[in-house]
Amino acid sequence: MNPKRHWQHAALLTLVIAALSRPAVARASDVAADGLEQLVPSLAANPYRLESGVRPYLHRFTVSPGFGRLGSERLFEFRASYYPNSWLGYEAVIGHNPSQAVQAIVHRFSAVVRKPLPGRFQPYATTGYGMTVVLPGRSINADPVTKNALTYGGGVEFFVRGDLAVRAEMLGMTVIGRQQYRQGLVAYDYREETIALVFYRTLKP
Repeated sequence: MNPKRHWQHAALLTLVIAALSRPAVARASDVAADGLEQLVPSLAANPYRLESGVRPYLHRFTVSPGFGRLGSERLFEFRASYYPNSWLGYEAVIGHNPSQAVQAIVHRFSAVVRKPLPGRFQPYATTGYGMTVVLPGRSINADPVTKNALTYGGGVEFFVRGDLAVRAEMLGMTVIGRQQYRQGLVAYDYREETIALVFYRTLKP
């Protein structure tokens, strides 16, 4: 190899290492050189590090935007949850199910049950109750209809780091309501499949 080119490569490699290591040194401190404090100081040096032991859920709050399908139609959801203890969480969900003929707005309150495990994969079970508001489109001359909805199922979270996870969930949804011109209640079964990001924050008791 040409000696001149060899020194050029060495100098370039040195500059790259210096550029990569300099931010790491700054991130290793809770307070950066510009005076800004790290939002999560424990993740400053290694943002994808996961602490050993079981995942902590006690007094944690989450927000979770996601998308998927309800039946054969698209579904967009936003969830917020709180864990008063390590194995049980309470979650509020609102979703929008658009389609050409009708649209649906889904809102429910769910309980999330889990056994915290070590590692990045965390399975859970969930069940909930809420209401589904069906909004007829312009092609249908009808008023909005509100129906009861029960959900049941589960999912799994993959922790990218301690405060961020990717969540995949599959639920069965039973919508209960009255059918036009008929007596009694009718139940319709749907399947809900979603994937979402979950942002975790710890609330001090």
